[in-house]
Amino acid sequence: MRKIELAEVTAKIKEMFIEACEDIPENVLKTLKNAEAEEQSPLGREVLEKIVENDLLARDKHLPICQDTGVAVVMLTIGSEVVFEGDIYEAVNDGVRQAYTEGYLRKSVVRHPLDRVNTKDNTPAIVHVKIVPGDVFRIDVAPKGGGSENMSVVKMLIPADGVEGIKKLVLNTVFNAGGKPCPPIIVGLGIGGNFEKCAMMAKEALFREIDDKSPDPIARKLEEELLEEINKLGVGPMGFGGTVTCLAVKVNTYPCHIASLPVAINIQCHAARHKSCNL
Repeated sequence: MRKIELAEVTAKIKEMFIEACEDIPENVLKTLKNAEAEEQSPLGREVLEKIVENDLLARDKHLPICQDTGVAVVMLTIGSEVVFEGDIYEAVNDGVRQAYTEGYLRKSVVRHPLDRVNTKDNTPAIVHVKIVPGDVFRIDVAPKGGGSENMSVVKMLIPADGVEGIKKLVLNTVFNAGGKPCPPIIVGLGIGGNFEKCAMMAKEALFREIDDKSPDPIARKLEEELLEEINKLGVGPMGFGGTVTCLAVKVNTYPCHIASLPVAINIQCHAARHKSCNL
């Protein structure tokens, strides 16, 4: 068995969230620069230029990329041979608390969805755990902004809707969202499973690298087709019109019931902030 010290987990969570909020992933920055070169609208190019400039300034000056430093989403991949002494959830929340307090990141979490009293330290985090064989311990984190999350959708389609029904749902969702999710966006799509499984897959899709491709040829084809069709909608950077509305589409799938076609769309703004590490 392999023992993980929870103090190390807390320290790493703190470090990762501060870095994620200040330092855009290099492959995301490269994709934004490519989008700037490809955008056909002069205003759209100007917007993308400012986004890239903002990201570089945030990195250089150690300041948040965006004022919305999000809800703390943490995905833990834990090997079956890994043990802890104590509460792993408490260790994660301690790291989030330290990151958002000591890193001067905006605290956006309220203690109850109806009384709306701020917890003042951005806890509790949203924590997902996956158990795998071996002694691996992997941490993936993302500060997930509220504007793009608010535009996300779960819809229980029927099998007869098929690929065209999925495309229609995605295109309508992105078009109706307009500039609210701060495009150019990344679209995470979960197809299959059931109500909660498809939503989880859509979230996991946003943790994939922006320049990867699905190993599933059916999903990969849908990713390519949706990216092209979304960029024909004309929403453009920050909703001002243009040819670059979406930077990438990520499709994850899972087996499902014969009578069901669950689909979840999780939208990520251009500030695709996430960090990963193995302890």
